[in-house]
Amino acid sequence: MSDFAARRTMMVDTQVRPADVTKFPVIEAMLTIPREDFVPASRRAVAYTGENLDIGRGRVLLEPRTLAKLVDALDIQPDELVLDLACGLGYSAAVVARMAEAVVAIESDAELAAEAETRLSEAGIFNVAVLRAELTEGAPKQGPYDVILVEGAVEEIPAAIVDQLREGGRIAALFTEGALGVARIGTRKGGVIGWRYAFNARAPMLPGFERQRGFTL
Repeated sequence: MSDFAARRTMMVDTQVRPADVTKFPVIEAMLTIPREDFVPASRRAVAYTGENLDIGRGRVLLEPRTLAKLVDALDIQPDELVLDLACGLGYSAAVVARMAEAVVAIESDAELAAEAETRLSEAGIFNVAVLRAELTEGAPKQGPYDVILVEGAVEEIPAAIVDQLREGGRIAALFTEGALGVARIGTRKGGVIGWRYAFNARAPMLPGFERQRGFTL
């Protein structure tokens, strides 16, 4: 077993399973996808640490526990289409691609988007389409989506993103509430998303997902 394979097993055994992640497809994906291949070369040695990992250009790779718990709660099925917002270098898309029929991965940074496309191709993952687009706009032409995964903190979800979620579809996001970070899973019913608490977790705020504050005189 290679050093990285051993670290991957340790990550699952010490960070993922103890966090009540029980679905086999999630465990299998986290054991299979080489996390070290989806970080900058200088960060490979720390790819499996239990914290959000700065990958540059304003993006982080979510800590293994957080990503695994979000994906576990979303319960992605083999016939579903997933929108992955702020995909960074493509790790989350690679993980989700093992469960979904297809993934549309959005990255607003052109350099990250191009790099994600290369890394996914080199990993032999061909059911992910990486698009460079504004995160707040998503990819409406490819939708609607059964599942939306937001890879960073938000204060609110733009209406343009909500509109791309299929009726009955699920969305996962990390909400910043003062000093707290709260992961929530939303389900769209009657055109409106009802949110439920999932667990506590933090991540940097995604640009454009701040709450619109009214002007006061």
